[in-house]
This record gives sequence, C-alpha cells and structure tokens, in this order.
Amino acid sequence: MGAPAVVIFDVNETLSDLTPLAARFEEAGVPSELLGTWFAATLRDGIALAASGSYADFRDVGRANLLQLLPTAEAAEHVLDGFAVLPVHPDVPHGLRVLREARIRIATLTNGTTQIARALLERAGLEELVEQHLDVSGVRRWKPAPDPYLYACGELGVEPAQAALLAVHPWDVHGARRAGLHGAWLDRRGLPYPEVFEPPDWSGRDLPSLARAVAAG
Repeated sequence: MGAPAVVIFDVNETLSDLTPLAARFEEAGVPSELLGTWFAATLRDGIALAASGSYADFRDVGRANLLQLLPTAEAAEHVLDGFAVLPVHPDVPHGLRVLREARIRIATLTNGTTQIARALLERAGLEELVEQHLDVSGVRRWKPAPDPYLYACGELGVEPAQAALLAVHPWDVHGARRAGLHGAWLDRRGLPYPEVFEPPDWSGRDLPSLARAVAAG
C-alpha cells in the first residue's frame, strides 16, 4: 500500500483534549458528566444537518445543545469559549514529529474552525509541523459526508488515494474511506471498531505508534 503523501488530522478529541471543558459545566452548576452527552449530541445534530442537505457552524450547533443542558446563555458561551484554551493530548507532539521525520505532509480538517485548530497547535508549539488547516465551512457539510474529505484533498493538491484521514472517531475514518482516502484509527480507549463501518487501514492505541504504522505503509 505504501505511506500516504499527506495525513489529514481530525481536531476535536483527536488532537485536542476536551477534558478541561468538564470544569466549565461544573461552574455552571451541572454535572461534569454532561460534557460527553453534549458533545455527542452536537456531533449528532451536525451530521444530521449534513445528511439532510443543510448546514450550521459548530459553535451554533453546540450552543443549541448547551441551551438544553445549562441554566443560562452565558453559561453556554462560557463552555464554548473553553475551546480557545484546550491543550493537545500528551501523545500529539511525538506523533506529529514521527510523521514529519518520515517526510509525510500534515494537515487538519475539522467540523469546527481553522482558527481553533491553528491556535491549539500554536499553544503546543507544534504549528510549524502543520502545512494547512481546513474546516467544513468551505463546503458547508459536516464530516463524514464525502464533500469535506474531497475538498481537503483538492486544497492539498493530492488525489484521495494519496491521503489518509487520522481520527479517534470510527465514523470519521469510515467517511474518509468511503470518499476514497485511507483511514487511520487512533484507538485511545481500547474499544472494538464498529463492524458496520469501513475498516481502517491502520490503527494504534497512541499517536506515535499509529504514526509509525502509517509511515511504514
């Protein structure tokens, strides 16, 4: 199969650690466990919009779901503002450098915004490793619809078969595979990959080991 020319990273949960947002739920007076419920609902609704041929920005979808869980609009904005200060997962710096040392190009593709993705990597001192940041606003459809993946390949000047999408979400890997890209699944939680989805070309429990597998082809 060979190594891809470019690895396109998902951002939320794949590169960024959402755990600190839990404290913001507690500051609003609700259980921190609602973080997972809210994020899953936000993904559900964004994907539902894409499936029905519609679109809304991540922040707007996220806000709509927060208003069902939190007591005030101000509390909802407080949670959303937390994205601007999130850290990367501890394994991200090493993993990105493995790919760079293998001379594999790196980009990001997010259902969020390029600004959030760029700032995340700047705070971690990793921005110089990433060639380009892309988001779904360019095609106004959320992943895993095919349009965002094909848009990213076009912006990066590669054919889909020359690119790999790397994500913690099996549905994202599936979407990329269906669009003709390779898929790399970052299995941080040690869960079975859903059999209903197109399987990944590579999988790993941490980013450095997954990056080494991708680089080996």
